[in-house]
Amino acid sequence: MKIKQIPFLTSSIVFLLLIQWACTPQTSQAPHSEAETAFTHVNVISMLSAQEGIQTEQTVRVIGEKIVEVGPSDQVKPSEHATIIDGSGKYLLPGLAEMHAHIPVPKEDSSIVEETLFLYLSNGITTIRGMLGDPFHLTLREQIASGVILGPRMYTSGPSLNGGSVPDPESAIQKVKAQKEAGYDFLKLHPGIKRAVFDSLVATAKAVDIPYAGHVSIDVGIRHAIASDYAAVDHLDGYLEGLVPKSAEIDPNENGFFGFNFTELVDLTKIAELSEATKDKNVWIVPTQSLLVRWTGIVPVAQTLSEPEMKYMSPITLDRWEASKNKMLEALGDEAELVEKFINIRQQIIQGLKAAGVDFLLGSDAPQIFNVPGFSIQHEMQSMVDAGLSPYEVLYSGTANPARFFGDMGKYGTIVSGSSADLILVNANPLDDISNMRNQEGVMLRGTWLSKVMIQDRLAKIARKYADLAKN
Repeated sequence: MKIKQIPFLTSSIVFLLLIQWACTPQTSQAPHSEAETAFTHVNVISMLSAQEGIQTEQTVRVIGEKIVEVGPSDQVKPSEHATIIDGSGKYLLPGLAEMHAHIPVPKEDSSIVEETLFLYLSNGITTIRGMLGDPFHLTLREQIASGVILGPRMYTSGPSLNGGSVPDPESAIQKVKAQKEAGYDFLKLHPGIKRAVFDSLVATAKAVDIPYAGHVSIDVGIRHAIASDYAAVDHLDGYLEGLVPKSAEIDPNENGFFGFNFTELVDLTKIAELSEATKDKNVWIVPTQSLLVRWTGIVPVAQTLSEPEMKYMSPITLDRWEASKNKMLEALGDEAELVEKFINIRQQIIQGLKAAGVDFLLGSDAPQIFNVPGFSIQHEMQSMVDAGLSPYEVLYSGTANPARFFGDMGKYGTIVSGSSADLILVNANPLDDISNMRNQEGVMLRGTWLSKVMIQDRLAKIARKYADLAKN
């Protein structure tokens, strides 16, 4: 039987799915009216444990949107009506989460939203944590959840809370309450918030029960942020500054890009203490390490622009990224050794957090400077391996951990009966080499199979669109 595929619409974001079927996980045979897909003879990386493991020669049965059975292929038998995907020699793992994502807000043309959602899906990202919310995203989140639009499961922050939007305690209290009432999943904190304002924001957020995450403002500082129960700190923001001894008598406002200006002042012996404090308060970390590597790294702009995924972005976006990177390189001058030291310090911070047992979440901050949605998660996974995590630990941070973070364990992020059928099929073992995650055979999103051919065809259309724009 041929694999059934559902193509994306090219003229509209709206995507009509097949009827959603109810299913009982314990059912061994599906009624003829229910669509079934079975991955047979496949190696399963279930992510059910923080300890590395692979189950060989497995069959995974999917009915409708759910995984209904997982077990040895000589014991688990698909129904006679099932669509069979031969997984021999391949590896099946849960869909990834991009935990620092951005979704555009359409003005006149909604195609940019459709493209962004697809770029995430094309690399196996089936869950996203939107980090700059807008009322539009509340509607989009519900359309995705109800199946009106095919896109990754979506959590969204409210609009940015920063020094400009919350200049005083009163405005912070009002905005926190408004975002909770509107239905946002969490608060996104940006720089510039004064400490007294931050404290009022935190007190109100706790009172109305909405988490807060993101950047750490200079006036707040990483230690006070940790003590104030951040849900997650993104970019390792504030950590490098937190390693500078008081004896240095620095002006914290001169920290530069994520503390870069303090690179030569840090006391690395402070990493363990800061990491333990992070663990004690159960603060999660979204390093976005690749963002810092790619933005500050002294790599010729032309080399980065030649990367294959750049063809999926508009010429206007690429021009903006190029200008930003050139500005960064100009500011750094001949500081190649200092950049290397800065990245190395961040790697040591990650290693210290890992040693303390801090939980990581996989996120790359896409689309950001040279971070193409979907593709940038591949760079992030490699950067996290370079920082000292094993491939399994990196994958765990992008599969099971996001579900744990949001209190949705068992709903997605693992391959187990009853979980959402969000899956990636890859052709080589990613635990041997994380770059094997690029070699995908296809992606399943809530039971809908997107084959490698379908994904490549859709990507080719996006590339042609922007190639034509570049000519004009």
